[in-house]
Amino acid sequence: MSILATVLAACLCAEPAPAAPDTTILHCGTLLDVPGRPPRRNVSLVIRHGVIDQVTDGFVRPRENSGDTAIIDLSDRFVMPGFIDCHVHLTGEYRENRALINVVETDADAAVHATVFARRTLEAGFTTVRDVGADGDAIFAVRDAIREGLLPGPRILAAGEAISATGGHGDGTNGYRDDLFDLPGVEHGIADGMDACRQAVRYQVKRGADVIKTTATGGVLSNTAAGVEVQLFEDELTAIVETAHMLNRKVAAHAHGATGIKAALRAGVDSIEHGTFLDDECIALFRQTGAYLVPTIHAGKFVEHKAEIDGFFPPPVREKARLVGPQIQDALRRAHDGGVLIAFGTDCGVGAHGTNAQEFTYMHEAGISEMDCLVAATVSAADLCGLSAEVGTIEPGKRADIIALGSSPLDDIGATRDVRFVMSRGVVHKSE
Repeated sequence: MSILATVLAACLCAEPAPAAPDTTILHCGTLLDVPGRPPRRNVSLVIRHGVIDQVTDGFVRPRENSGDTAIIDLSDRFVMPGFIDCHVHLTGEYRENRALINVVETDADAAVHATVFARRTLEAGFTTVRDVGADGDAIFAVRDAIREGLLPGPRILAAGEAISATGGHGDGTNGYRDDLFDLPGVEHGIADGMDACRQAVRYQVKRGADVIKTTATGGVLSNTAAGVEVQLFEDELTAIVETAHMLNRKVAAHAHGATGIKAALRAGVDSIEHGTFLDDECIALFRQTGAYLVPTIHAGKFVEHKAEIDGFFPPPVREKARLVGPQIQDALRRAHDGGVLIAFGTDCGVGAHGTNAQEFTYMHEAGISEMDCLVAATVSAADLCGLSAEVGTIEPGKRADIIALGSSPLDDIGATRDVRFVMSRGVVHKSE
């Protein structure tokens, strides 16, 4: 474990992390054990050492002399697998004075922020997230501390630095004087040409990246008037994908413009993040390659709203926010209608952490059924993350990542914001 993770755990845990009993039995009034199938009534889940051992009809009781066993009554709750958010940035939240924050805050500040935001995310029912872009070592330290049970939070798949071209969307020095920062290189994810792109991927894997993120096109929040179309050549995108796949890492490609979406899909990326201006050819390529769309309407709504506040964004950012924000929800509708695979993702860190479930409402407004929204945040998200053997459904042998809602989200998708119970790896982190 890193020194930073040790310090965080010592400073931020006022009391030891809760421990799970040897056996826990959940009495579930309604259980959606496999999203996509009908829910079940009056089911018991038997959990041993953080793993689901049995899914049994009826409310079972522990056997005599069965040792350390707890029974939790969720008979008036809607129980389902923990949500998965495939696109977050836990080390910060967008604020109006972002330019100053980028100069004065340190990696330690980012780690402290991430511990707070990770807990909020977990308590909102999200037991797994992909953090697809963070500077420095903070996200790796927080990921490791959560994994070791020292901090409460969701399981994190971390990308580290996004792979971007010089001056591209992932270049954090955009908009600053040249003498404020050293010229970023491959260790910061900045790469030009195939060889540098290969090196940048290898460097992030060396640092501990679980997934590779690349910015195939321009983006809204980079302070540059470079638009939102393609910023990497196809040979560079291919080099990124081939190197990542060689090292057993999936690739998430930030892409707004249609040309960039198509270039990234042709290169073989595993997911497109945002996909704002996708067209029919993009949809055909999605279906051909089997890549997922991670829609992030949450962030689109945020930037659309903030673009109407004078002075909140620098002029280049405001212009792009007004262009992208109003389009992103309809892009999901067209993708879903075209048969594109959808995995849930919010881009929280642009909007507020802990409000991730608002994305369900935005998805439903785009014409996605309640059940398909839930599938996107469980079964499909687990598949995209490469975790289907562990999470995404409630079945024997899988991790006990389980949540309970106050009412059925199949009747009202807004129930996803009413999380009453959260269990991660068999440990209860929230119970109301």
